[in-house]
Amino acid sequence: MIRLSVNVDKVATLRQSRGGDEPDPVAAAVMCENAGADGITVHLRGDRRHIQERDVRLLREVVHTELNLEMAATEEMLRFALEVRPDQCTLVPERTEELTTEDGLDVLAVREELPGYIRRLKEAGIRVSIFSRLDPEQIEAAAEVGADRVELFTGPYAHARPGEEQEREFGRLLEAAELAGKLGLGLNAGHDLNLRNLPRVATLPGLLEVSIGHALISYAVFVGLERAVKEYLRALGR
Repeated sequence: MIRLSVNVDKVATLRQSRGGDEPDPVAAAVMCENAGADGITVHLRGDRRHIQERDVRLLREVVHTELNLEMAATEEMLRFALEVRPDQCTLVPERTEELTTEDGLDVLAVREELPGYIRRLKEAGIRVSIFSRLDPEQIEAAAEVGADRVELFTGPYAHARPGEEQEREFGRLLEAAELAGKLGLGLNAGHDLNLRNLPRVATLPGLLEVSIGHALISYAVFVGLERAVKEYLRALGR
């Protein structure tokens, strides 16, 4: 069974646009769980543009499935994660200027720093996933630094033109998934997944979890969170 983790960052983005208390991403998370979601994902960014520490602390209290905290591999975020103890931390790259995460983490560039960082998270009982580029050497490096899982960056596939380009990008995902399995890494996937491209991504061997935010929350604007979550579960074959 492939688990669906709903990213509620976009709910917080709407709240922050007015500076008030609504809509509350914590309330959205409860509604998603009640509709059948298997987990909740949030990205606490260094610039705090959407999710706030308050949100993560409250989510840790109310989430009954799994809480996945996306974060940059900084000392500030490590201290916070060790305080809150999410079920999973997903290490992601982060640029202040970006609208959303633009690529997987370059593990090769930080391979000296990551083993100790990951070890501290795992000693606290937190599963560690790396939002990964698809290059084989990046997947291999993720295993070498001690990650439990990789989350494949599905953006290039999601934006590929139908036909040869799309087949090429899916082939890259497939090869990365197969390599992760051979290396003993658990497999997650995420970025720009929607009801159209999710069914094929769900065929990747060994896929355990998908994290979906923007498309699901955007769809929920029209049909409601409960229906949106249920339709995404159906797209996963649930």
